Amino acid sequence: MNCIFNNKEYKNKLLERFLSYVKIWTESDGEAADNGVFPSTKRQFELARLLESELTDFGLENVQVTEDCYVYGYMPSAVPEPVEGPSAGPVLLLAHMDTVDEVSGKDVKPVLTEDGDDTIIHSDGTTLLGGDDKAGVAAIMECLEYLHEHPELEHCPVEVIFSPDEETGHGMDKVPLKLIKSKSAYTVDGGAEGELECECFNAWGCTAEFSGKACHTGDAKALGMVNAALMAGDFVSRLPHDKLPETTEGHEGFIALMEINGTIEKASAQFLLRAFNIEEIEAEKRLLERNASEIMRKYGGKVELTFRQQYLNMKDTLDKHPDVVKRLEKAYQAAGVQIICKPIRGGTDGSRLTEMGIPTPNIFTGGHEFHSRNEWVSLNSMCKSADVLINLLSEK
Repeated sequence: MNCIFNNKEYKNKLLERFLSYVKIWTESDGEAADNGVFPSTKRQFELARLLESELTDFGLENVQVTEDCYVYGYMPSAVPEPVEGPSAGPVLLLAHMDTVDEVSGKDVKPVLTEDGDDTIIHSDGTTLLGGDDKAGVAAIMECLEYLHEHPELEHCPVEVIFSPDEETGHGMDKVPLKLIKSKSAYTVDGGAEGELECECFNAWGCTAEFSGKACHTGDAKALGMVNAALMAGDFVSRLPHDKLPETTEGHEGFIALMEINGTIEKASAQFLLRAFNIEEIEAEKRLLERNASEIMRKYGGKVELTFRQQYLNMKDTLDKHPDVVKRLEKAYQAAGVQIICKPIRGGTDGSRLTEMGIPTPNIFTGGHEFHSRNEWVSLNSMCKSADVLINLLSEK
């Protein structure tokens, strides 16, 4: 059993690495990303360049930051590679550098509190922490540094990619597939210790655009005013209360209003559609289409809906590659981590990569309450994540 990072020296190194990463502002911009800007913010390059330098120091090969802000590196095997079987060839590890733009990630001030023998890291409450996913980045980097410093430890070849814009849903849009040799991959982007995720939402976005007719409000009836902002509000009010993210859990899907704005002439609303099966997604689309028709009949204006696929449930593909998951399960067991299988009520870069033909389950980071000012990370659990990675890469 390898439980390397329970050692105080390594725990402190991992903590300091994580603290240095969260202080770097890497917030992405969902609106810019949806408009084709990639990466959506140039500030993500600051962390990318730091990681590039550190990977070079760890002796990785072909280390680079692509023009699209992906960090790539390759660590050769410490032993002759098997020709075939689940351990053959390199393994790809992934985490994302950006933080969500729903809560500020600028000027993060980490705060440490002690809970028994565990250190809890959170922000000062004015920003998010950035554990999503800098805890994953730190765990991977600490694992690679350990392998570099201990050449006697046998391990398979390792590829690593740190991506931009995962939080915008565009993290794999320009992933450098031509560099990737691995046939399997693992994202380190999960939550509580023990979570092993092989299932996620099917995800669509929806933009609703409302067109009205403006005129002097004193003559509105005579001139046939149509209020687009009122149409948008009525449209949103028709969402079933039991289909909202705040009223659903487990395998229940939802429709989430993310943004709404408008005037009498023009209004718009942005939605997320989420479900674990495609049939439910299609039902959510039909619901919005019915609401749009009813709004047009009631007000006389125009409603246009645009749906766009974001990612698909990775379960079907991972079910066809059981060795990829079994290898990870062995790594959890070797690290003394009790496995908790649960669906991701969201998605990861691994969801998209799985669609591209590289099966990619997700590993926990020890983070909690992501995308909020209450976000926090358990140092002990982050260390366990690094232990899982060591066991994953050294599994024979």
